[in-house]
Amino acid sequence: MEGKKIKVSCLNCGQTNYYPEESGEKKVVCGKCRSPLPGPGKDLEVNPAQVLNLISRSSLPVLVDFFSPSCRPCQMMAPMLGRLAKRRAGEIMVIKVDIDKYPDLASQFGIQAVPTLIVFHRQTERGRTSGVLPETDLALWVAKLA
Repeated sequence: MEGKKIKVSCLNCGQTNYYPEESGEKKVVCGKCRSPLPGPGKDLEVNPAQVLNLISRSSLPVLVDFFSPSCRPCQMMAPMLGRLAKRRAGEIMVIKVDIDKYPDLASQFGIQAVPTLIVFHRQTERGRTSGVLPETDLALWVAKLA
């Protein structure tokens, strides 16, 4: 019997792939570009090219967390986003953008405060919020948009 497979999107090309749950330590690669795939259920820190690939090509909704490592509210949100990524593995990609490293990307998306969360699906911004949310409110907000 074949094991369960979870959808993940390639950070390199944005293609959505099925990731075998029982892959263990084996490297799983994208069926399109052969780049290593991120494990499902992780919140991933990404670069600008990866953000744009996921937003424009992923068939999964993408939650982007614009944060700063020195921001206390961002630090409070981080574990909640990690738990959300794990709970919603295969249903949504959770990615993180460090605005201190990539201020041009933050500017491109009109980020004026951190943390700012934006949900995209099929190249369309579905919603955004700034500041700390209680975990239940975060989950409900994402469920409504993704």
